[in-house]
Amino acid sequence: MSVGRSSDVRNTRVTGYLMMCLAWSFAQDASAQSGAAYPNRPLRFIVPFTPGGSNDIFGRVVGQRLSEAMGQPVLIDNRPGAGGLLGAEIVAKAPPDGYNLMIHSTSFTTNVAIQARVPFDPFKDFAPITQLGVGSLLMTVNATSPVKTMQDLLVLARAKPGTLNYGSSGTGGINHLATEVLNRSARIDTVHIPYKGIGPAVTDLLGGQLQMLLSGIPNVIAQVKAGKLRPLAVSTAKRSAFLPDVPTIAESGVPDYSVVLWWGLFAPGGTSTAIVARLNTEVRKILESGEMRERLAAEGAEPAPTSPEVFAKLVRDEIQFWRKVARDAGIKPE
Repeated sequence: MSVGRSSDVRNTRVTGYLMMCLAWSFAQDASAQSGAAYPNRPLRFIVPFTPGGSNDIFGRVVGQRLSEAMGQPVLIDNRPGAGGLLGAEIVAKAPPDGYNLMIHSTSFTTNVAIQARVPFDPFKDFAPITQLGVGSLLMTVNATSPVKTMQDLLVLARAKPGTLNYGSSGTGGINHLATEVLNRSARIDTVHIPYKGIGPAVTDLLGGQLQMLLSGIPNVIAQVKAGKLRPLAVSTAKRSAFLPDVPTIAESGVPDYSVVLWWGLFAPGGTSTAIVARLNTEVRKILESGEMRERLAAEGAEPAPTSPEVFAKLVRDEIQFWRKVARDAGIKPE
């Protein structure tokens, strides 16, 4: 009888231990689903462009610091193609568990705006986490041009409609759309010359084939510093901290003009609010550091973190805005 009771006690203890393990496992699953145990494996930043560009640099700089903050590696996965839509599609279809995130920029809204169809819903299939940074486009001309100021450029364009050529990184890109906004706001008529990338456009501006170029500051700053290109104005409503002596287009005779470059972090749609909030908190801390401000200044950008709600509104508003610009200008994808 004593042997039987001892066996019963052992069985009871084993059963109790197994039940404890099972309960702990359920608790862990519930905790993971709520975001409390997140992350417990490496995160992936999908960058929808080739290495070396501004999106890639944002991903690597923020990813390194986020890895330290979250205690997990952050892997950079470059997925270029279709103007950034290929990488976006990957994230849109990824599990909403917070492990597959996307670094994207203004081109996300411009590309969605001009496409008749995209392989995802830009509103439902993404959970905006935070804006990362903002920057300006810079209007430049060849240093040998008689145009000395933005006002000079506007006067010349009005005097000779349809004769000034401007370049872009491609039809429907931010350079193209932002210049079309200028055409309509300033009531000028300039001619669009699309390129496969902004580099060839800069080359032709230096060579005299183009008379003007509105591009990201990092694309032209070396030539500006070398005295080969002349900066006329920046696209944002406020002057750029990177070029404080250069006026804005709004200051230069087009008072309503404002185009802002931005970069941001997205998760797949359906990602839990707990995970989105955790990522937003950690990334905001990173962006508020003095070191990050210095790193982003090299890209002509400055940190500009937001709440998920503010960032989501920005994306929605910009898609609607660029759709109207494209429709009014008759811009269609190539």
